[in-house]
Amino acid sequence: MAGHSKWNNIKNKKGAADAKKGKVFGQVAKQIRIAVKEGGSDDPASNPSLRLALDKAKAANMPRVNIDRALRKGMGKSDSGGSIQEVLYEAFGPGGVALLIEAVTDNVNRTSSEVKFALTRNQGSLSGPGSAQFLFQKITEAGTLSYEPIQPLPLEQEHREVLEALLDALKEIEDVEEIYTTATHETA
Repeated sequence: MAGHSKWNNIKNKKGAADAKKGKVFGQVAKQIRIAVKEGGSDDPASNPSLRLALDKAKAANMPRVNIDRALRKGMGKSDSGGSIQEVLYEAFGPGGVALLIEAVTDNVNRTSSEVKFALTRNQGSLSGPGSAQFLFQKITEAGTLSYEPIQPLPLEQEHREVLEALLDALKEIEDVEEIYTTATHETA
């Protein structure tokens, strides 16, 4: 009767459910941080996008501790009392695609190692400052900074699939806020 342990079945089901919850909590926390950052306030009465994000958090049964942590991080405060930094990582992905990865973190070393790990597992590599940023132009709209590729790079189907896996891995990192790429969806 090997493999028919009741505890083993419970453990496997709980592990899968916890992984799903963790992913949802991470996405909602990111929405809360962005809403606070863009709205400039952690007061839901004066910030409608924050109110919407908090409603999503309550619907997902997100713990109050996680909500408070996301609010503090959005206001630029960390749990340890340290400062929150905005970091821009430059990288190259499959097929020579340039990537700009914006992150907001209280621990640059942890975030850089997480980004580096996600890149190396998905045929990408972290590059030095200025190596990929020249392929993008800065665009400022309504006080927010974004990047647009100067020369979009068409990708073949095989590289596109690997790039999608890379982008998914990067989006799962809690501190990563935005990812810009030079890839287009057309084939060459």
